[in-house]
Amino acid sequence: MKALVYTATMESEIREVDAPVAVSGQTIVRLALCGICGSDMHAWHGHDERRVPPLVLGHESVGIAMNGPHAGARVAINPLISCHECDVCEGGNPHLCAKRELIGMRIPGAFAEQVMVPDRNVIPLDDAVTFENATLAEPTAVAVRTVVLARRGGSTPTDKVVVLGGGAIGLLCAQVLIAYGYAPPMVAETNPLRRRVLDELGICQTYDPRETAIEDGSVDLVIDAVGMGATRAASTAMLRPGGVLIHVGLQDNDAGLDTRRMTLQEITFIGTYCYTPDDFAEALAMLTDGRVSGACWTDLRPLDDGAAAFIDIHEGRAAPKIILSME
Repeated sequence: MKALVYTATMESEIREVDAPVAVSGQTIVRLALCGICGSDMHAWHGHDERRVPPLVLGHESVGIAMNGPHAGARVAINPLISCHECDVCEGGNPHLCAKRELIGMRIPGAFAEQVMVPDRNVIPLDDAVTFENATLAEPTAVAVRTVVLARRGGSTPTDKVVVLGGGAIGLLCAQVLIAYGYAPPMVAETNPLRRRVLDELGICQTYDPRETAIEDGSVDLVIDAVGMGATRAASTAMLRPGGVLIHVGLQDNDAGLDTRRMTLQEITFIGTYCYTPDDFAEALAMLTDGRVSGACWTDLRPLDDGAAAFIDIHEGRAAPKIILSME
């Protein structure tokens, strides 16, 4: 079958690879679409030792189940694979399983014509949701988890909110916040193309953090959807005493948090990674009923153009989300 293969740092190409062979308890999905995630870019840049080339990346995917309990149905794939046997899984947190895997990390991903996943990771789609919107289920689930944890940390819809990063996760966090009753947040983004997209959507207030500074101690909730030293430093400076920082970006592991200020001002730091099955279901529900949508900010391209899409993202001239089509 045809697949886009990550072959070396900042290199990928279309290749013929072996198609998956059905085994008990596993479903093969004939893929229709797969979105390019920031973690795919992280790997393509050579910054993820877990993703070793040659490897088929990609995990934000939808298609038609070819076998298994949902054979013939339109489905979304929950790409996070957990053991479902350990104490963490049985405690309701399979996304934190020590044995967790993600398709496109150490096992073949979804930038291909087919992929195989456990039966439980295949979720039938409602007829009301398009494949293109359903492709956003995985990053939307990340945004849902982010806002759920913010609320658990004490955030309320009356909060003044700043989202750092106007890529797909930051944009989806803004949509989910609004769906949960928050006022449109402020979104910091250095890329003028992304700021223009966000401004045209009209779901938030944008600013360039290189030109505009947020007053120190003036923000109730910060969602760091970038995750680099500079954004961590900005987050801890702008938060009010007793504020909440949700850290969902994974750009680097450099210093930046002002832990002294966080301690003295009782600022809550919450890290979040992935999502629970309930978060994934909530994401699909939002995409089905229209509370969240990819309209006007996604870019659909053929799989054959996948290598060029990675370059366009790298050079900052791409939409917040590029989705590759296998059809």
